[in-house]
Amino acid sequence: MAQLETRELEYFIALADELHFGRAAVRLSIAQPALSKAIRRLETRLGVPLFDRSSRHVELTPAGKALQEHGRHALNAVSAAIRYAQRAGDTQARLRLVLKPGGDAGLLSGLLAAYAEQPDARQVDILFSGPSDRVDFLRDGRADIGLLYAPFDDLDGLAHETLLTEDRMVVVPAGHRLAGRTSVRMSDLEGEALPRWKGVPGGDGTGPEVADVVQMLQMIRVGRMLGVLPRSLVEPLAAGLVCLPVTDAPPSRLVLAWVEQDRRPLVASFVTAARTLCQDTKRSSLDGPPPRSLPG
Repeated sequence: MAQLETRELEYFIALADELHFGRAAVRLSIAQPALSKAIRRLETRLGVPLFDRSSRHVELTPAGKALQEHGRHALNAVSAAIRYAQRAGDTQARLRLVLKPGGDAGLLSGLLAAYAEQPDARQVDILFSGPSDRVDFLRDGRADIGLLYAPFDDLDGLAHETLLTEDRMVVVPAGHRLAGRTSVRMSDLEGEALPRWKGVPGGDGTGPEVADVVQMLQMIRVGRMLGVLPRSLVEPLAAGLVCLPVTDAPPSRLVLAWVEQDRRPLVASFVTAARTLCQDTKRSSLDGPPPRSLPG
């Protein structure tokens, strides 16, 4: 079986990204002849061409495209393994929690307080992600746990606990044709411009690109688009906007997620605290209305 060295894979990925030997060599801080030699050696060992080369351009072959996709995952897995190994041996390591700004549905302070009561609690570092890369933070080891939204975030390979289930709302300008309704259905939104989220490929939105909820709400206010979001992300609502439940939209779940293979006490302790908090909240809800911030 052909074997790949991590360094060779790094060389290949750099060239596959740049499609230019000179730029890839600069990125790798090596000489261009050394990169060319390494790529030729890699192709010989694999028995397939990875690049089509001419005097004017470099292009990936089908084999090269396959190795680019799977090789990047392999490099990320190696990097994550190194980080996990280093942190497993660090008895003073902090717990790193990733979420998007405003993406905690009001639960974060309660979660941190519940975790602080654990006998082995550590200091928690809060990391803020972009609109779509929280899962990447977990998979490549930059974060230990994360607050994700399902079904929007890909939970494949992640263990998770549901903290909150909520309906989804459409946000419209106050003067919009739907603003006087008490609720809408997905069919009512046909033909409307919806946001294209920055960094999220293959989205269905036809409206302007936005990077976060704040930008989205500003664009809705001036009539450039509508937005469909979990209720907790749009309340309280700013003046000039109207929020309506979408009755046939699938519910949104806020989940606490971590890498499935991560069995460190550092992570397990936080998960235990979150479970206890949710169970206590459910029991107390039997004596009155469910709290706004947790599922009843």
